[in-house]
Amino acid sequence: MAMVVMMVLQKRRRRRMVLPMVMVVAPPEKEKKKKKTDPQLLICLLQPAPADSDPDYIGIRRLLLSRKPQSPFQRRLDWRCNGKGYVAFRNYIRRPRNWENMQTPSLQTTPGNSGRWIPPPSPRSLLYDVESWSPGRDVQSGSQPSPRRSFGSSTSDNDRPRNRRAEPAYSFVGMHCIFDQCKDSVTVLKFGHMSSDLLAYGASDGTLTVCTVSDPPSVLKHLHGHSKDVTDFDFSSNNQYIASSSMDKTVRVWEISKGLCIRVIYGVSSQLCIRFHPVNNNFLSVGNADKEVTVFNFSTGRIIHKIFFDSEVTSMDYAHTGQLMFCGDAMGCIYSVSVNSHTGVLSRSHRHRSSIRRKSPVTTVQYRSFSLLARGPVLLTCTQDGSLSFFSVALEIQGYLTLRCSLKLNPRIYSIRASFCPLLSLEKGEYIVAGSEDSNVYFYDLTRPKHTCVNKLQGHRFPVIGVAWNHGENLLASSDFYGTVIVWKRSKTG
Repeated sequence: MAMVVMMVLQKRRRRRMVLPMVMVVAPPEKEKKKKKTDPQLLICLLQPAPADSDPDYIGIRRLLLSRKPQSPFQRRLDWRCNGKGYVAFRNYIRRPRNWENMQTPSLQTTPGNSGRWIPPPSPRSLLYDVESWSPGRDVQSGSQPSPRRSFGSSTSDNDRPRNRRAEPAYSFVGMHCIFDQCKDSVTVLKFGHMSSDLLAYGASDGTLTVCTVSDPPSVLKHLHGHSKDVTDFDFSSNNQYIASSSMDKTVRVWEISKGLCIRVIYGVSSQLCIRFHPVNNNFLSVGNADKEVTVFNFSTGRIIHKIFFDSEVTSMDYAHTGQLMFCGDAMGCIYSVSVNSHTGVLSRSHRHRSSIRRKSPVTTVQYRSFSLLARGPVLLTCTQDGSLSFFSVALEIQGYLTLRCSLKLNPRIYSIRASFCPLLSLEKGEYIVAGSEDSNVYFYDLTRPKHTCVNKLQGHRFPVIGVAWNHGENLLASSDFYGTVIVWKRSKTG
């Protein structure tokens, strides 16, 4: 009897000892799922080492594979903030500016809810609760797939404003003045630096005309010297001089007050674009058909530095600091170039290639130090085939360009230019203005996926080539193929 009792007690002790061991050793199912072996490491461990292989190399490779960091995609899947995943948080910070007005009234913000977002019971809330990685998801619909991942659009030049009326700030009271003295196509026109009434334009007959748009509007000087088309020109910072480039392979410097050419710089190919350095006006940068940009000394006319590119340099612009220059070539590429403001030395930093098979020359490169869409410096480019591109500029990475949105218009025959529009407010979109071959001036909102045209001006009879705003942003000048320049007066806004 005593033996039987001892055997029962021993069995009970064994059961008590075994049960806790099972509870401790067995890991949870979630931890098993998280522990995933890298297939590359597994292959490396199972693969037998050849006889002629270096054992040190194999050991180092196995060590590096074992310490291989987790992939970014896996990190995004595991990332959480306030109980939401990476995609939900990304969609939230990319929400439209008027998102709060498009949804039903949500709960009022309280100190306990600060730093959180509360999804409303509307269908749009499904967009910000997405936990799957779906790059083809459309931001506007939330469920329908879309082949476009940016605000890119395709529209015609005669696309009329729809759904919403034209922006009141871009309504015009009419024509302020008209200059029709030119006998040939006006290829480029600009207002003076920090000036609201000094206007100049160059024509394909080689002439430059300087005029004032203040009451009464009048022509100040006619500058004759170029024998072929004026491709570009630029004012000095004090508006006393104009530097112009031409198809006759020369660069000319003009003194506006006297109307005289004070210096001629001869080249071996057509000079296509030109800019003064914004900080050091003694540097004059010129892009030509020899695939190069040359920096000249404005005072002596001597060459300071020269840099080569892959194709003809057709347009350029400086950043406001003068430490970066952006160039466009005949193949549609955009270059970021670092500039030494003291020595004038140039060095290529980055290049953005066009994804379009059929390459087209860049007609416009314009820099702006701030944009509502990118919340930082941006760059606008326009090509001859009607492609408008909007880049954000990373100044801390030597002008690295990131394409934010694009707009495809009808292909053009002429080199039609575009320009930024004045900022309306901190709540409205990003607008640009461009000429067109149907003799109209169009305004586009880059933040609209469809029906981007918000307004247009009718007054020219021939294709509109150039557009430019004055410093006060109350006058817009446009030029056409047959030499007419119209200055439009913008209506006052409250």
